[in-house]
Amino acid sequence: MVREIPRGRLMLESDAPYLLPRTLRPKPKNGRNEPACLTEVLREVALHRGETQEDLAAHSTACARAFFGLPTIS
Repeated sequence: MVREIPRGRLMLESDAPYLLPRTLRPKPKNGRNEPACLTEVLREVALHRGETQEDLAAHSTACARAFFGLPTIS
């Protein structure tokens, strides 16, 4: 299903704090999902979409910036 989402409409999030990514190893000792786990979400989504992590990060960040009206940081 994630392959069907157009590039301009895909944003990533972490479901913090209750749902750890299933593929996260090792699991945090505190059992909490935190924003730092977003890299694992990125890795899995990129894998299933057949994209590089760098490309997915760039276009999902651009999508989030446009959606929330955030400035581009250089």
